[in-house]
Amino acid sequence: MADSHYDLIVIGAGITGLTAAKHALQSGLATANIEALMFGGLVLNINELDGETHGSGSDLASNLMMEISDLGAANLSETVTAIAREGRELSVTTDAGTHRARAVIVASGARLKRLGIPGEAEFEYKGVAQCADCDGPMYKGQEVVVVGGGDSALQEALVLARFCERVHLVHRGRQFRARRSLVDAIAARDNIVPLWNSVAEEILGSDMVEKVRVRNIASNAASDIACSGFFAYVGLEPACEFVPAEVARDASGRLVTDAALQTALAGVYAAGAVRAGYGGRLTHAVAEGQAAARAVSAELTG
Repeated sequence: MADSHYDLIVIGAGITGLTAAKHALQSGLATANIEALMFGGLVLNINELDGETHGSGSDLASNLMMEISDLGAANLSETVTAIAREGRELSVTTDAGTHRARAVIVASGARLKRLGIPGEAEFEYKGVAQCADCDGPMYKGQEVVVVGGGDSALQEALVLARFCERVHLVHRGRQFRARRSLVDAIAARDNIVPLWNSVAEEILGSDMVEKVRVRNIASNAASDIACSGFFAYVGLEPACEFVPAEVARDASGRLVTDAALQTALAGVYAAGAVRAGYGGRLTHAVAEGQAAARAVSAELTG
């Protein structure tokens, strides 16, 4: 494929990336958006947004996608493999070729962490799932296991409780880390059963998930929970393996930026869940997308 040239390439079509592309286009920058998966990112998993923004995550993402398309964005369904500076330009290599730009915003977000236990990979799409809103109805009247103790785990357990006969909520701590409103909501549901001081060790079954082996940390006793679904929400990991190793990361692997959201590689900015210091809420995703676009516009047109 012949090289294509833009003012800005935004990597990632989650809310941060779509917001950045929208504001860059409104500033008159020729902009491409590159996304290997579905646009919208993790917000697609949310049926009912909580906070200042109302509606579903898919509606929010769809509206942004239509806006940037109407503004003239080049929406590229490709997988980014590398970024490099070549003189006054940046090259973005994908599985389809090479694109060049004057600036790049890395808004590739984060992916849900895996536990790495036996059976997790083998039973993916066979009972191991990540989206309660998407898959909850499939488990109507059945039992499932959810692992985690933060906001995401409790939110997803509450969604699943609307469909499932019982939700086993496995948490390695003695109390949840989530917001008090979520903790109270869990306590109010008779069909959500917390398992404290416990970890999931193995997912078992034949063709589909049939049970999960759980071990109590204090007693070291193991037991099997019969279930048909398994959902783990134990944090996120940044999706930035294509960014050069010389760009600084924090201890969690997120990209380090200056106050203008620029990384150590000139012309490459980072925003959203891929960036060290990101706040983690939808309002932060939108704000960082806007801020990164403003910084790029000021650099390229100033």
